[in-house]
Amino acid sequence: MTRYSYLGPAGTFTERALLQVPGADVADRAPVANVAEALRDVTEGRSDAAMIAVENSLEGVVTAAQDALATTPGLRILSEHLVPVSFVLVAPQGQALEEARVVVAHPVAYGQCLQWLGEHLPSHQHIPASSNVTAALDLQPGQVALSTPSITDHVDVAVLARDVIDNPNAVTRFALVGRPGPLPARTGADKTSVIAELPSDAPGVLLEMLEQFATRGVNLSLIQSRPIGDRLGRYRFVLDLDGHVTDERVADALMGLKRFSPKVVFLGSYARADAESTDVHERYGDASFVEARDWLRSLLSGEPEA
Repeated sequence: MTRYSYLGPAGTFTERALLQVPGADVADRAPVANVAEALRDVTEGRSDAAMIAVENSLEGVVTAAQDALATTPGLRILSEHLVPVSFVLVAPQGQALEEARVVVAHPVAYGQCLQWLGEHLPSHQHIPASSNVTAALDLQPGQVALSTPSITDHVDVAVLARDVIDNPNAVTRFALVGRPGPLPARTGADKTSVIAELPSDAPGVLLEMLEQFATRGVNLSLIQSRPIGDRLGRYRFVLDLDGHVTDERVADALMGLKRFSPKVVFLGSYARADAESTDVHERYGDASFVEARDWLRSLLSGEPEA
């Protein structure tokens, strides 16, 4: 039976994303405590794949996930999944909102609800939790928690408020991560994820990296810097490209990036969760790259130009 790891316990948004994967509802689902553990389950063979949160529309990239992907070898993103996000505010049975002094919440959830909390609980303190479900476990008097809408199916708590979110359009992006293998086929609405380091901190070197994509007509839907950690001022870049590695423009851009960067981590090409296709100018289409290669080949062979 297929086994999936995900940030638990049961009832998290991560499990909701996992249930979008065909067959995951009848698969063996293994809740874990953090992203690093989920990815170790994959690399060490305990799970076939892991579902992790990688980006939020309000808070940006999930840094723990991106750092883990950058430093854990032997991984590929198999698919991405989008989950609309809103929270409930819960408390021990019998406690009123006015009695709340402390909010227990996952840091990403907390960041998405700061305006709401500032309006309704302006003097609260925050205690970080490892997940949106564990936040609601073992609440003490005076504490409330931001949790998932289905939390009452798992924990005996009272719901004080629903639809707690600063932006009703908030969405979290999840990635199903497995071991390297055949890439998913190109669909025409694809995304490619890589992580790259700069060769130096010389002036203009970041622009030079970005030109690898701009000159091939490849749009970057995400670019995020993260510290490498070996010394101050050294960064790697998390990049999401519009397109599939089998697209001529993307393949050519990645070859340029590989020549430029001392380290490139290819995380995969996969279908976009929103199924939005990429508009590509004809000079960046596959036919233009093939025609250019054929032209150069004819020059090298001494054939007369048509």
